Amino acid sequence: MLDTIDTMVRPGDAPATCTECDILIIGGGPAGSTAAAMLAARGRQVVLLEKDMHPRFHIGESLLPRNLEILDKLGMREAVSQMGVHKPGAEFVSDEHGDAVGFNFADGIDKNYTYAYQVSRADFDAALFANAEKAGARVMQNLRVTEARFAAGQRATVVASDTAGQAHHFAPRFVLDASGRDTFLAGSLRTKQSNKNNNTAAAFGHFRNAECRTGDRQGFITVHLVRDGWFWMIPLPDDVMSVGFVGTQAAFKARRGTMKEFLLERIRASRTVSQRMQCAELIGDVTGTGNYSYQAQSAVGDGYMMIGDAFAFLDPIFSSGVLLAMTSGEMGAAVADTWLDNPRAGLAMARTSERKVRRAMKTLGWLVYRINTTVMRDMFMSPQNRFRMREGLVSLLAGNIHGRPELSLPVIAFKGAFYMLSLFYRFGYRLHPDGNVKPIRQWASEAGV
Repeated sequence: MLDTIDTMVRPGDAPATCTECDILIIGGGPAGSTAAAMLAARGRQVVLLEKDMHPRFHIGESLLPRNLEILDKLGMREAVSQMGVHKPGAEFVSDEHGDAVGFNFADGIDKNYTYAYQVSRADFDAALFANAEKAGARVMQNLRVTEARFAAGQRATVVASDTAGQAHHFAPRFVLDASGRDTFLAGSLRTKQSNKNNNTAAAFGHFRNAECRTGDRQGFITVHLVRDGWFWMIPLPDDVMSVGFVGTQAAFKARRGTMKEFLLERIRASRTVSQRMQCAELIGDVTGTGNYSYQAQSAVGDGYMMIGDAFAFLDPIFSSGVLLAMTSGEMGAAVADTWLDNPRAGLAMARTSERKVRRAMKTLGWLVYRINTTVMRDMFMSPQNRFRMREGLVSLLAGNIHGRPELSLPVIAFKGAFYMLSLFYRFGYRLHPDGNVKPIRQWASEAGV
């Protein structure tokens, strides 16, 4: 049972009922719900606050194979399989190259998890939230956290407001900030830093009757590489396709009209995307968002830790968002559980977890920041398996992002090849789809560009 005490929030405030708990979690998305379920299963008193009411719309519907490991720990793999579209791999299509290349997860180095799912995030997030409650967490919706104050060696003071404007007060021993792209603590502390290397924005919506892949690529997420950015096309249940354009600053500065008009215009401008969207019908609104990549200066403070998107977020081209959120939710649960018994050990664990997340994001970021370069696109459209580079790339695409030793050589080889090909490019040569390096004029002639 959670205890309530009468306390003064600050001098001058009227007495308020304050709920004490072991851990308060801000945000009921994948990171927060994962952490809440794991902590409650360990017997901790957990309060999970969500600003909205589930189910609610959220973008980022494509999971990775490594998500399955966490879903198994939560006892939710079967439930997710019932709500999702089976995803055996990813496909890259290039307007410039006029070709499509598939990456089947089963061809990666890691053979333990060889498929994933595409899910409606409204259903997926609601299921994770319900699972946290089932595990024993106290879940509360339509409560937006407005204030959090910390003092060394004392319980935190957290204030949340409901839809009627009434304040609710909490006194947790530890706080996990899983507020997502609201970045509650990072914003309050002014420690959020946008990544200028990847200053992109996105426009996205849901469509019916878009062309889906069939055969051995049925269920694949498709990344369409286009001018000034890229598209995602994610097949969802009930003949719905999630379609989004992630573009450079130049692409969005040239925008005219509404976000809907912009997305539809960009679809028409891509010969590979427009071909699949000839019969598509938009359902619902088109949404836009910017500043896709950021990190907080630190994920940890005295009595709190930021997890998931509340700490950092990357451009979603490799579908890593939900995996990073759930992984950091699992790590955050371990940190909070340890901190309650031994703050010094908890702090050391938190620092280790933060470094692990930063390394994973650095590995993915190296690819993300180069996806719009000619050399990187040539490499994706002509994947080589020297030094197991292709297998290593597939494993990264599957979510093996935490520095496993067997991935080190393939990743190093891939980076080395990129830098070598970049040097060739400076001297007028490009990697041809046949695997050979050819003069740019010959490349363009053979590619019909």
